[in-house]
Amino acid sequence: MSISENLKKIKATLPDHVTLVAVSKTKPISDIMEAYQAGHRVFGENKIQEMVEKYEQLPRDIEWHMIGHVQRNKVKYMAPFVHVIHGVDQIKLLKEINKQAQKHNRIIQCLLQIKIAEEDSKFGMTFDNARSLITGSEVSELKNIKIVGLMGMATFTDDMDQVEQEFSRLRSTFENLKQHSASNVDLSILSMGMSGDYKLALACGSTMIRVGSSIFGERNYH
Repeated sequence: MSISENLKKIKATLPDHVTLVAVSKTKPISDIMEAYQAGHRVFGENKIQEMVEKYEQLPRDIEWHMIGHVQRNKVKYMAPFVHVIHGVDQIKLLKEINKQAQKHNRIIQCLLQIKIAEEDSKFGMTFDNARSLITGSEVSELKNIKIVGLMGMATFTDDMDQVEQEFSRLRSTFENLKQHSASNVDLSILSMGMSGDYKLALACGSTMIRVGSSIFGERNYH
């Protein structure tokens, strides 16, 4: 099936309130343009340099999501255009995003990454970290960011019961933290679920899924 057919098939199964982020990392411009011509506008990359290069070559109405782990010293490169940064896991990173967004007179939307997986390799903050960050005075001073939701990645396993438990835990964290709102905190997005587990994530309350290989085929590693 073609990229546009894959997109159509996935979108047909999604409720209206769910955003599909097409994960285009390692994919050529031509693949992204095929998805774009099929009407898709939301794309996710996990390397800032690659995202910047694609941004420069592609239509300006694309909404770029940074879905990988973010190094603070690279934030400045994407600050002029990035729409949502998914993997925010510490206050220092939020401060840097705020500083760079200010230079471009923008407000950048951020998702806090919560660690739900058992693997050591996954980044993220604990529920308690996230709550103290959201309710703390340091965040309320950052006028050029907006914390719009939570993101989490389940353990990479075939045990779907475990994945479901992890997604459910993130959902209850989301419901719990949603009660805290401030001028720059308004939790409306729960980003969880990828190609292999997004149907389960949707059943657990996800409002944003990140799908790559089910749209573009297997990844191209250079």
